[in-house]
Amino acid sequence: MTEQNIIRKITDTVNNSVGFKVFTIFMLILVLMIPGAMIQSMIWERNSRKEGAVREISSKWGEKQTVSGPVISIPYKEYYEDDKGKIKYSIHYIHVLPDDIDIRGQIFPEIRYRGIYQAVLYNSKLEIAGSFPQLPLEEINIPPENILWSGAYVCLGISDMSGIRDQIDAKLDKMPVTLNPGIDSSDVMASGVSTKISLRQDSGKLLFQFSINLNGSGQLFFLPLGKMNTVSLSSSWSSPSFDGAFLPEQRQIDTKGFKAKWKVLHLNRNYPQVWKSKHQTESSAFGVNFFVPVDLYQKTTRTAKYSLMFIVFTFMSFFFSEVMNKERLHPIQYLFVGLALTVFYALLLSVSEHLNFDIAYIISGAAVITLITGYSISILKKRKLSLMVGGILFILYGYLYFVLQMEDYALLMGSIGLFAVLSIVMYMTRKIDWYLLKLDSRDN
Repeated sequence: MTEQNIIRKITDTVNNSVGFKVFTIFMLILVLMIPGAMIQSMIWERNSRKEGAVREISSKWGEKQTVSGPVISIPYKEYYEDDKGKIKYSIHYIHVLPDDIDIRGQIFPEIRYRGIYQAVLYNSKLEIAGSFPQLPLEEINIPPENILWSGAYVCLGISDMSGIRDQIDAKLDKMPVTLNPGIDSSDVMASGVSTKISLRQDSGKLLFQFSINLNGSGQLFFLPLGKMNTVSLSSSWSSPSFDGAFLPEQRQIDTKGFKAKWKVLHLNRNYPQVWKSKHQTESSAFGVNFFVPVDLYQKTTRTAKYSLMFIVFTFMSFFFSEVMNKERLHPIQYLFVGLALTVFYALLLSVSEHLNFDIAYIISGAAVITLITGYSISILKKRKLSLMVGGILFILYGYLYFVLQMEDYALLMGSIGLFAVLSIVMYMTRKIDWYLLKLDSRDN
């Protein structure tokens, strides 16, 4: 036997080896993880571009809003001795929170577009009423002569001042007052409006009332700064998400919109009604999120996580076609099939940006199944086998769509599906003698 014949014999033996083919398929799967990672990166980039468009729209209309207060802030002097022994003082503030706050609001949402991206904006009409107690200065333990009564003011916190549409109609003890932007102390809130008030040590109960026309986007939250806090909201938005530290005590949601009512006590939060230092109040915020029910980028990301499983199962079906029918397939042919499976996710992402996600899924899945089935007819030379491959893909894509609809049970259903497929494969191949198996039909 010549050297050339020996080399040819060794090459044929290697090429016909099932182990070598399995190794080749495994290496191809690793290679195909590169375009899979690129698809994941593209989904992230498109989602980031959408978030940028939403921020741009919101910045011109109004950001997420958190309404807090009102709060009475009273400055006082705190004396200290400096390093030279001189007595000096610094200005600090006493903060008095209301006895009760009642907020009633109607929210008018709308969707604005920037290119293909959309943002949920809203205009809200809020009525805030309540009362402050008689000043409980005995709780603060500050000498009366150190309190600067002439500097007292009432402040109302609004997180994004650009969302204020009209002059705020404000009344204290049923008398109209003018509110000015800005607050002197950021102990309670970072931004808002305020007005000076006349206070004395023996000042009694103080009533307040505010009417606000406020724009925002995505979210409207409130801080429960009163001893008793009641918030009642209504809107035509039919898919709200109630979020934050407290859920509504009552809620009603239907196709016409929602109504919700919160009732929060001062005992439900971790800061007092009167203090003279800074407290963290943000953690007690609650309210409603306005979101688009179907986030196509989240769904596409979840779909792309199954890309490896699809490649493995499809390659497995082609491999068993080789084993059972002695039809040799070249690694390049496997690579083309794997690339077609990867293109599905690019198609799904691009089409779903313009159409409903479900429709995009059907279009993309049908295109890829048709492509691979048609290609299988050419390379397997048997229509029955090719239709079997197409049927397997149809079942896989159908089952994946089913799993995507079951958010709470997606992991359970996915695990059951994987177990079922593995069980079927193990059952069908239980009698194969892998040591004697050759891929080339000439060896039979």
